[in-house]
Amino acid sequence: MSGNTFFFIVILAAMIATVVALVRGIIAFLRTTEADLKGGGVSQSGLQQNKMMRMRIAFQAIAIILVILLLIMSRK
Repeated sequence: MSGNTFFFIVILAAMIATVVALVRGIIAFLRTTEADLKGGGVSQSGLQQNKMMRMRIAFQAIAIILVILLLIMSRK
């Protein structure tokens, strides 16, 4: 397996992980109840939404860094 193929597979995995985190965050958002919104404190749904947002951002950053590395390696 060449280096480019490896990077492509890892980039694809990071992209899939980004979509999964996005969908899980949307599901957590859709499960927010009126009681969660009126509770005044931090709800479990809110914590889950924030966790999924952080994971999505991390996976996106990983994918971007890997694409940059792949482009740098392909120039040589």
